[in-house]
Amino acid sequence: MQRTMLQAKLHRVRVTQSELHYEGSCAIDDDLLDASGIREYQQIDIYNVTNGERFSTYAIRAQRGSRTISVNGAAAHKAAPGDILIIAAYSSFAETELRGYRPVLVYVDEHNGIIAQRDQIPVQAA
Repeated sequence: MQRTMLQAKLHRVRVTQSELHYEGSCAIDDDLLDASGIREYQQIDIYNVTNGERFSTYAIRAQRGSRTISVNGAAAHKAAPGDILIIAAYSSFAETELRGYRPVLVYVDEHNGIIAQRDQIPVQAA
């Protein structure tokens, strides 16, 4: 059996630009791609915390160190500069691969600088 699991998450990144007349995709700072393990051209799901939009596209590389998150093409209608996003990538795993499975969770500051990396979501008190 194959299970689709969260592979990586960029938590609460901020949109730096939105380019309607650009080939569709989401440009992500190369540092963030490397930290998360998200590959260029990999399918990603984007959850817009600011306006509730949810959509899928693919990742492309933005300049390393630029802290860029650019939502492009038709998706530009769903996210504007300043919006807060969660970007998630999922992968399929065989049951045997899940024994040591841990996702890569990358947390950023208000300028898309990496402040923490974890392999589990902290438990919140009730």
